[in-house]
Amino acid sequence: MHMLNHHSGIDRDGRGVVTLTICNAGSLNILSSPVINAVREGLEQLAADSDIRVLVLKGGSEKSLIGGADIKEMARLDQASAEAFITRLRDLCEAVRAFPAPVIARMPGWSLGGGLEVAAACDFRIAARDAKFGMPEVRVGIPSVIHAALLPRLIGWGRARWLVMTAENIDAATALAWGLVDKVAPEGELDQVVEQTIEMLLACGAQALRAQKALLRQWEELPLKESVDLSIGVFGKSILTDEPKRLMQGFIDRKR
Repeated sequence: MHMLNHHSGIDRDGRGVVTLTICNAGSLNILSSPVINAVREGLEQLAADSDIRVLVLKGGSEKSLIGGADIKEMARLDQASAEAFITRLRDLCEAVRAFPAPVIARMPGWSLGGGLEVAAACDFRIAARDAKFGMPEVRVGIPSVIHAALLPRLIGWGRARWLVMTAENIDAATALAWGLVDKVAPEGELDQVVEQTIEMLLACGAQALRAQKALLRQWEELPLKESVDLSIGVFGKSILTDEPKRLMQGFIDRKR
């Protein structure tokens, strides 16, 4: 692993798969302002690399992906510094959401509050069997904000309301049933299930996946007719890459 900065460790393999590990953030990978800024800067640096095919986001220990925002720091905030702090966290979540290649959240142990918001901004969430999830903010006197707004889109209004208003933690089986996570790995097999997902993504056209991700982000924002019509031009542009010819010819040749 080499360090992009004090809190961003990078592993890269020959396939274009990069793992960003959140480092030096305590055993629960807590988001203080220095960690938030450093991981965002790491993501922004990696986003410029068009050779990256898949990004895996992980915590520095098996206790969590991200255990939440730093309560000791938040306890000292006034209104202005609170808004500055949450803006930094918004920018981190947005750097994840806007990352051009697919992003997989590797989720052992705890993913709480701001950590679940970062995970919600990823494309895929893969959890260990003993993982736990929650939005505990209201228990410490603050509402869940920023990318908690993704939760109703992911799991529906009722379940999102339950998470952010009761602050109850849920287990991996519940998270899977709710659609909060995509896969739950059998015990000891989290990395194998992450690898299976990576292999599925690597079997797809790299440019096509980047175009698909960008489209999905626009579909989240736009009315249906605009979403449908906008994608015609994206389809046309996809023919300008070498991928359709190469991958379709491979399909045709297999069929013979």
